[in-house]
Amino acid sequence: MAYEVKGRTTKITATSRCAIKIKDNYYTLELSEERVMPEETEVNLNREYEAIFNSINNEIDNQMQDILDSINLNKK
Repeated sequence: MAYEVKGRTTKITATSRCAIKIKDNYYTLELSEERVMPEETEVNLNREYEAIFNSINNEIDNQMQDILDSINLNKK
């Protein structure tokens, strides 16, 4: 018989990290976000996980692109 989970998720935390080496320089970006789940509403945890990871991964991608763009601007 499978165990019936009695616990309830009250918050989720996600962390995204990216590191890149460009010539002799290393760039590392990391972002962590925490979201509190509302108690009075039914929550789809799979959707919440997807949303939080999409949010932080997109921000890391944007920051990395800013670094790459600034390096390319400095070459001109």
